Amino acid sequence: MMIAGRLSGPLLLLAALTPAAASPGQPPLVDVTAEAGLEFVHFSGMTGHYYFAEIMGAGGGILDYDGDGDPDLYLVQGASFGDDPVSAALRPPVHPLPLTDRLYRNDGVVDSPLGPTPRFVDVTDSAGLTAALGAAGYGMGILAGDLDDDGDPDLYRTALGSNTRLVNQGDGTFAALPDAGGAQDTRWSTAASLFDAEGDGDLDLWVGNYVAWTVSEHRVCRSVRGEDDWCGPLAYPPVADRLFCNEGGRFEDVTTRALEGMEDRATLGAASGDFDGDGDLDLYVAADLMPNGLWLNRGDGTFTDEALLGGAATAGDGSLESSMGVAAVDLDDDGDEDLFTTHVVEQTNTLYLNDGDALFTDRSRESGLGGPSWNATGFGVVFLDLDPDGLLDAVVVNGAVNTQPAQRAAGDDLPLHQRDQVFRNLGDGRFEEISDTAGGPFERSEVGRGLAVGDVDLDGDDDLLLTNNSGPARLLRNDGADGGEWIAFRLLSASGRDALGAEVVARTSGAAPRLRRIRTGGSYLSSRQPRAIFGLGPPSGDGTADRVDVRLRWPEGARLEMRGLAAGRTYLVPYPGGPS
Repeated sequence: MMIAGRLSGPLLLLAALTPAAASPGQPPLVDVTAEAGLEFVHFSGMTGHYYFAEIMGAGGGILDYDGDGDPDLYLVQGASFGDDPVSAALRPPVHPLPLTDRLYRNDGVVDSPLGPTPRFVDVTDSAGLTAALGAAGYGMGILAGDLDDDGDPDLYRTALGSNTRLVNQGDGTFAALPDAGGAQDTRWSTAASLFDAEGDGDLDLWVGNYVAWTVSEHRVCRSVRGEDDWCGPLAYPPVADRLFCNEGGRFEDVTTRALEGMEDRATLGAASGDFDGDGDLDLYVAADLMPNGLWLNRGDGTFTDEALLGGAATAGDGSLESSMGVAAVDLDDDGDEDLFTTHVVEQTNTLYLNDGDALFTDRSRESGLGGPSWNATGFGVVFLDLDPDGLLDAVVVNGAVNTQPAQRAAGDDLPLHQRDQVFRNLGDGRFEEISDTAGGPFERSEVGRGLAVGDVDLDGDDDLLLTNNSGPARLLRNDGADGGEWIAFRLLSASGRDALGAEVVARTSGAAPRLRRIRTGGSYLSSRQPRAIFGLGPPSGDGTADRVDVRLRWPEGARLEMRGLAAGRTYLVPYPGGPS
């Protein structure tokens, strides 16, 4: 193995289980929710008033909060609205009162009727979350990252009302910081993103805000049939997003000086990446029925919105879309990050291909990702290798935001459910929908919202945490990659935290380089495990395709090359040169 650059310590290998070979025709994703002990059910607070906020939440996260090497689960909970008692809800809460978010600790893989499955234990109370959240606002999203640079992941919770910054105490418990450590926002916050906006080595925070809705300002909206229904975003004024810069663990609102031309927009999704290839981190913002934002970093801590000129503000035909979930990922393996956004029914989801200079072209129809989404309302989205053939496949969770007439006529108390979708990457710029053959998880009709990705069973491939509005969270184990080769990376910053925003480019013999970026944000209201993983296909036999060369680049500018790495392992890479 050749390593270019200097490491502060040894390159560490994180253990992984050896998966059994997959059976021919086996569905790629298996629902192991019950076997894993995950018993979370979201409470929306619906009482029949059609309050706007009750249909929008909530998300979930995959993170290793206790530092034991296996990822844990965080689920965001709702609440009642106004003076409506919990007992008046159309779907009463499953969890004991007072309702709060739930944290599930991963206690390792055990045998189950569905094979090796991680086992989760509810540690909400013992982790201090019940006390820390207290009277926190109606929950929307969660984002994990080490905000105070002490080596363990903290949490930032967005809400309708006060947001909450939860500090990881390092002993398995969390505590809430007053005023969210300077990053408070008391409006309706949705998406959040952590990235190094200033290039100074610490994590800054983008908070996306939606519209100015409160119970006291609730409006009555009606469907085309004249029946009461939920309103859309244009019924209320949009509100501005916020950029908070990290000043030694405490945040400062720098929105006014850092964001040139900031306008109010109904933000629901955000994803960071280096979209113009200049080495610093930018941000893409998905807005609901308003132009999306592409905030390009000038390299001095200020940003300019180039979405309109870059072709990523609207659909290719210039129409505004109800953008909700977002993913930033290199789908055509040309070394730059493309964009994918999910939308409501009859808009189709949108794939924007990047030319490398932050100029995007709408390829939704040609890719095969647009047409099948016409009859669905998409929220959470992730791209992961289900085969693993090195190509990124797509999973989208769906759920309506307006009453479905047939479901209402049938007496359904939650007439918003739809089936989720999975798409296989064909390798020629096209995808095919395989939902009908993907097994039980894609036969259900639920109200999908959040989607997070992470390796919860430590077998090397990515599994999925799926959240439903007014319904159960689902844990989907990835079995489609069993028997294939893979390699994964976790990078550390100079201070020892996860290096969010770091870039990993991997190459095997005879294959094109493939780019992955380490992040926790994206999708919809959800937080993912911070690592980069590459599928390598079936074992080569002679070992040539099982050796991998990688190029690593940290947000602070450090670079490292490693050659001849063995497959089937996760590499923990410290910052070159050690602590600064």
